[in-house]
Amino acid sequence: MDFKYEDVAKMIDHSLLSPALSTDDLDAGIQLALAFDVASVCIMPYYLKKCSEMLAGSTVKASTTIGFPHGGHTTQIKVAEAERAIADGCEELDMVVNISKVLSGDWDYVQHDIAAVIKVTHAAGQKIKVIFENCYLNEKQKTKLCEICTELNADWIKTSTGYGSGGATHEDLKLMCQNSGENVQVKAAGGVRDFDSLLAVREIGVTRCGASRTSEILNEARARLGMPAIDGTGSQSTGSQSTGY
Repeated sequence: MDFKYEDVAKMIDHSLLSPALSTDDLDAGIQLALAFDVASVCIMPYYLKKCSEMLAGSTVKASTTIGFPHGGHTTQIKVAEAERAIADGCEELDMVVNISKVLSGDWDYVQHDIAAVIKVTHAAGQKIKVIFENCYLNEKQKTKLCEICTELNADWIKTSTGYGSGGATHEDLKLMCQNSGENVQVKAAGGVRDFDSLLAVREIGVTRCGASRTSEILNEARARLGMPAIDGTGSQSTGSQSTGY
């Protein structure tokens, strides 16, 4: 095998962002993320503090969204969201660019908007992922965002929110890897629904993936490595796999 379980598990940001998830669903999702030892749980902001408490002492990071899902919040509100998230224990923030301003070509605004949230995040010693929402953008716009995020030292650039008209494509991931600096990693969101898809984007250079089907993806990885399946509550078994979120 050309992978280790820990390496692929730490590519996954387990997504708990659907507005239809109950608090019981959110608790179960956090426990699932702990059982599989993923990279992070990306959760709705109101539940972030509880999430960070549940993840304390583990290697799974608490993450949340800023300006989600359309990026149209004012910069001041995005900064306030980031400050609140950090106070609630957030270690990684997923921020949406102002898509309208990108489409309008107002690059000064776009750069200032991203820079303001990065400044707050990095000052607190935490990390940030900048979401482009590529389904609405052309190649020139995506490339310009890569350049801005490289200049501003974003930790990751991310394809999508999962709530646009499309998700990550191999073409976009290659473009983002090729046009961002060595200091910037790339996250795929939307479209990575099985383990082979995860391996394919890993080959391109992607280091993180947003996923709701974490159980299926990582139990397939475990099966190929001859490891027992995990049912999502921490138990290991050789029976059927549980359904991911």
